[in-house]
Formats: sequence, C-alpha cells, structure tokens
Amino acid sequence: MELTNRTIVTRNYIDGAPKESDFEVRSRVVSLSREPAGSVIVRSLYVSIDPYQLTRMKSDSSSQSYSSLATGIAPGEEVDCYGVGKVVASGDPEFEEGDLVGGLLAWGEYCVLKPGAMFRKLDPMGFPLSHHVGALAFSGLTAYAGLFEVGKAKKGEKVFVSAASGSVGHLVGQFAKLHGCYVVGSAGSKAKVELMKEKLGFDDAFNYKEEPDLKATLKKYFPEGIDVYFDNVGGEMLEAAVDNMNAFGRVAVCGVISEYTGKGRKAAPDMMDVIFRRITIRGFLAADFMCVFPDFMSAACEHLGSGKMVSLEDISIGLDSIPSAFVGLFDGGNLGKKIVQIAAE
Repeated sequence: MELTNRTIVTRNYIDGAPKESDFEVRSRVVSLSREPAGSVIVRSLYVSIDPYQLTRMKSDSSSQSYSSLATGIAPGEEVDCYGVGKVVASGDPEFEEGDLVGGLLAWGEYCVLKPGAMFRKLDPMGFPLSHHVGALAFSGLTAYAGLFEVGKAKKGEKVFVSAASGSVGHLVGQFAKLHGCYVVGSAGSKAKVELMKEKLGFDDAFNYKEEPDLKATLKKYFPEGIDVYFDNVGGEMLEAAVDNMNAFGRVAVCGVISEYTGKGRKAAPDMMDVIFRRITIRGFLAADFMCVFPDFMSAACEHLGSGKMVSLEDISIGLDSIPSAFVGLFDGGNLGKKIVQIAAE
C-alpha cells in the first residue's frame, strides 16, 4: 500500500517571531516496502502545537540542542511532535491496523514510526482523544511533576503561575487548588483572567499587560510572599517573582516564552535574593519524571472524571491550519492546550 503524505515543514530557519510564510506543505509517498522491517504507518488524528518547537527551528539550533527531545529542525525536515493516531499499516506484530497509538508523531497526515520510535498503544479510558495530547499527556505530566516534584508544593502554600491560561499553566493552577494551596495566575487578557477565577478556581488572577510594575503587582497579590512559582514565561516575570519569594521558595522553570522570539530581554533575577533567601530555581523536562507518570495519570483521571478539573483545549482543524496555529501561540491567541485535529476519529 502506498500513501501520499502531506507534511508541514519550515522553508527557512526562524530566528525571530514565526510567520505563516515560514512554512509550506510538502508531499511524499510512504509505504512499508520503503521502510525498515518492523515499521508502522500511523494516520495522524491529533497533534500537539508547542512554543518550545520554535527554539528548534533557529539557525543555531544544531549547536543549542539541549536533549534528545529538543534537537534542531533544519528547513525541509519534518517537525516531530506528540500526537495521537491510528495504525493504517504495520510491519510490527505488536500493532495491528486500527490500533490507536500515542507518541512522537509529526506535523503530517501520516507518520512512519520506525523500530525504536517512542509510541505506545493507547486506551482512551473514556476520555476524548484530544485529552491524550494535552491534559493526559506531556502537558499534564509537566504540570503535575513541576508542581509536586520540582516545586514541592505543600497544602496551604502560596503558588504563583505565569501564562496560567496556557496548555500547562491552567492545569498547574487546578492541581494546586485541589492540593489546598492559595493560587494566583497571570495572563494577557481580561477574558483569560475572568476564566481563571470563574472556571478554573484560581483564588485570584491579573492581566500582566495592564501592570507597569510587576514586582509591585506581585507584592499586592502575595503580601506574605510566594512559596512556589511555576514559570512559563521567564524575562521580567521571573525577576519579579524572585523579588517576592519567601525564604526557601522554589521556582519550577517550565518555559520562557517571552524569550523565544528574541523580542524580550532574558531574565536576570537578583542573585543576592536567591542566595540569602535560599531560593531553589530548577529547570526541568516532563521526560525527567516518567517515574511518576502512573501517579499523575491516576490523579488526572480522577479529577477530570469527577469534574473537579477541566481541560481547556484550543483545537484547529486540518493540516493546513498548523502554521496559523503555531504563529498564534506567540500572539497570545490560544486558550489552553493548542491542538490541531488532522483527521476525523
């Protein structure tokens, strides 16, 4: 069986803010006969769109690759991503046509998964398949592990979450509230602020675009100081949070979206505060914490199933919507997890 696979690739390296014109559609024929023995061809159903992917598209990405999960993407190469799909042809006896799988797919209609590729059979467990790209996948694990394993959040502590209406932040805030913490989030619009307070259960929230002095703003919302800061933003927000941290405070650095496009200056927190307040600042990847995946899934499934937690998803339809979906991440246009549905289930 031969299939024509349409994929989204970059035309060039992207060293600033991405534009839709930086991407194009390319086609090639795929078939098991052209691939190594044991390969599997998967029809993509839902794929993840994530800000960190921009760091892999830069001209210096080959020298800035930080892990096997964040290697550079040269122009014309497939953009790999987490996704959910359905097996359409298999050379591996463990997978049959029609099996649902979750794992490292690509921005394409089909994906050839060669032996050793990161994917597994997927049991939806009664949840929408889109949840298995976000809240029940790496976005959810990032939120859970960052809050509890890195941030060491305890009941009654004060937690601040930046980009708190985004793919990870909105889950962090809900996990923290369910754990008995006081939670404040920041976002870039009035609508997002209201959603955090009214639907997600945050104790409070603010629009950072309306706050000229972030240090003073955080002092207002945390008069007794911040114990845990979950950082999705970097830049001035990280500086302001450190300025308001309590002794032995913890900062879990998940992302620095304000710095990805090169428009904002890089964070420079007051290191004297870090020293004398004994603040821990730790960057992390969800892959570091696969050991807690069962605990995360148990908690997430319980909370989502009971309605105590909600999964916010911003879903675009069709392969051709990927460039605009990706560009929208850096305009602040998405609400919750950004996902593209490539094909109907």
